[in-house]
Amino acid sequence: MIQKLARPLGRPRSFDESEALEKAIQVFWSKGYDGVTIDDLVAGMGVGRPSLYSVFGDKRTLFLRVLKAYAEAKGALAAKALFSARTLRDSLVAFLRHAVETATEEGSARGCLLVSIAPLVDDAEVRQFLKDAAAAAIALLERRFRDGIDAGEVPSDFPVTARASQALDLVRGLTMRAQMGAPRKTLLRDAEEAADLVLLPRRGNVTPKG
Repeated sequence: MIQKLARPLGRPRSFDESEALEKAIQVFWSKGYDGVTIDDLVAGMGVGRPSLYSVFGDKRTLFLRVLKAYAEAKGALAAKALFSARTLRDSLVAFLRHAVETATEEGSARGCLLVSIAPLVDDAEVRQFLKDAAAAAIALLERRFRDGIDAGEVPSDFPVTARASQALDLVRGLTMRAQMGAPRKTLLRDAEEAADLVLLPRRGNVTPKG
């Protein structure tokens, strides 16, 4: 019996999908979401227009994919920084320093796609993605603070949720300053001092002097 040969399923891709997404990050970072055209993406990603649409979708769909890939990679490294150190202070310093280092990485645009570009996009799904990403970051910080309570590094009434939100705000602030050109050395020093502020004990009630 003569077996029928399987028909080819089309031409193989001439590009690496992960690499193309990395290039798309740089395109959106350099021009902003609204300023990017499909021609910009085709040129910057090194893919043909038909391949871009068939593999990645339209500009909005591609941007959401870029955000997801960027957040997953950045989140994994931030979590590693937060949970690798032995003490709570060292963990927080590592977390804040990591934000500075990635925002000032040589050869890349200064800042952070999630802080500098995505918040300017007027899209409900993008806004929801940013809310979910922030909630995930706060949950990680809360977990690390609770580990610190269990280890006796901070008191049991340490305001875990409030300080987690403050730490994330500090990350955003350091990132924005990096985007505006603040020197890495200065930002790393400020990250160290910021960690001490976050870990200050809860302010007790002060009895007024009579």
